[in-house]
Formats: sequence, C-alpha cells, structure tokens
Amino acid sequence: TRVPNTLTGRLVDSAINQRPVTGVMIENSQDARPQSGLDQAGVVFEAIAEGGITRFLALFQDTQPDYLGPVRSARPYYVQWCMSFDCAYAHAGGSPEALANIRSWGTKDLNDAVGYFWRVSSRYAPHNLYTSLGKLNEYEAARGYGAPTFTGFARKKDQAYKAPAPATSSKTKPAKSTAPADTRTAASSIDFAISSGLFNAHFDYDAGTNSYRRSQAGAPHMVVDSAGNQTQISPKVVVGLVMSYGVAADKHSQYGSTGSGQAFIFQDGTVTEATWAKADVAGPLTLKDAAGADIQLNAGQTWLTALSGAN
Repeated sequence: TRVPNTLTGRLVDSAINQRPVTGVMIENSQDARPQSGLDQAGVVFEAIAEGGITRFLALFQDTQPDYLGPVRSARPYYVQWCMSFDCAYAHAGGSPEALANIRSWGTKDLNDAVGYFWRVSSRYAPHNLYTSLGKLNEYEAARGYGAPTFTGFARKKDQAYKAPAPATSSKTKPAKSTAPADTRTAASSIDFAISSGLFNAHFDYDAGTNSYRRSQAGAPHMVVDSAGNQTQISPKVVVGLVMSYGVAADKHSQYGSTGSGQAFIFQDGTVTEATWAKADVAGPLTLKDAAGADIQLNAGQTWLTALSGAN
C-alpha cells in the first residue's frame, strides 16, 4: 500500500515512514563545492554558520543516497530544526553551545564515529568527511533510534499556477464563490540576499518540472555523485523564513529559530506570504496563512532559507 511520506509527501511504501528521519550537516564553503547528496534530501534548511558562510541541514527518509557530504559541525538552530522532525542528527563535532544543547535537549546524536563516516582523498580536511544513508541507518540501529514521531508539512496535489482570467462584463451576475481567496502572486525567480555574492541564493522557476533551479555565486548549484555525474539542485518548494539574526562572542551565528515570523512560500510559479511558527526546541515547524490554516506544499523537496530580513 502506497501512502504519502510524512517528510516529503511523496507516495511510498508504508514501511518507509517507519525509517528514522536522518539529518546531516552539509558544508557550503567554496572548498566544499560541489556537494553530494543534497539533491536527494526531502527537506533542506539553509543558514549562516559563521563569517557569512552558509551551511545546510539535509533531512532524509524516503531516499538512500550512498555518497553524502562534506559533513561538518553542529549549530544550535540546526539542532532545533532537526528536532522538529524527530530526526537523528549526523555531524562532525560542533560549537560548544551546540554540543551542550545536544546533550541537554536529548537530541538523537550521530556524531562523527569510526565505521560510519570516512575521509576521501580527493579533498583536503576538513572538507573531506563523507557518509551514506546506509551507514547512518546502521549507526541509528546501533543507538536504538527507531521510527520517528513528528508532524510533517501539510501537502497538496502538485499543480502549476494558472493566473485568474480577467473579468469580463456581463448582464448576468456570477454566482458567489465560497472558496477562499487566492492570495498567491506569480513569481518566476527568487533572490535571497543571505550574506555575500558567494552565498546569496537564486532560484529560477521551471514550469516544465514545476520546480526551482537553484544557483549560488552566479552559477547553477550542482551536486556530484560518487561516479562524478553532476545534477542541479531543483526543489519543488522554496521557503524564506524571516527571523532575528546575530553573532555570538565566539563568532558563531545565532538565529531566533523558535517563536514566529514572516515567511514567503514559493511553489507552482507563485509566492504566498505566510507566518512560520515553532513553539519550542522540539516543536513542529508550521507554515500558516492569514486565517491560521496550514499552507499545503507540493510533494517533493522543500528548501527553507533563514533570512534576517525580507530579502
């Protein structure tokens, strides 16, 4: 029996929803590009780690990439986003605050360990730590991390946007519609000013696949598999999460990742203004419209970028 995957909304065998959700910290410095496995993530969070350099938290459940990295260190806000999905968190060390948080919050920890991660010879440390979902699933089993319990995003049928037809004059009054007003606006490209030209993100809507081709540093954002084949990242949904941002005394970033704030949801070639909310460290992340209803997202990869302003 095929059912929607709780993480992505894609139709899967029901047993897949019993797999752990696995979160992996992926580096985005220039030395880390192109990354591996990001295109297969169900949900991706993007934010600044330090010095304007962004990093990704990639969540997996219904895919099994065999080459994934480079893996880097933890930060508190990534841990909180991970815990919204009751995920097991794979990382290589972390900021002192993040490591303390992982212990005190009871995060399902998958810190770098021999047998589950490896170093590749084609890159210099620390940009050469890799893993696979198969190895991380073994690690999860060894630690007793089983089926997750979380509330995923609301999902809908994948359907490209069609602008409303212009009004025409008529002597006959149209019947009053009881459907909610369509608050979407057509939007074919997205620019997120995150920190600098090397890390700012751009997305172009592709109507043929109803997805968004991602670019950064003025070029397509490509990933590479273990055989050397490259693919452009193309999420189905892109979300900008507007929240407070600052820099701690140790130079690491700080985000107001709990509470609520403005959000911009891009899907089907449109943008919708929304509100994000996350009540506490392990609480679900919700996206709601002005009436307080959950906004339904297309099935497939959802890419969320933390923004310090409406960029």
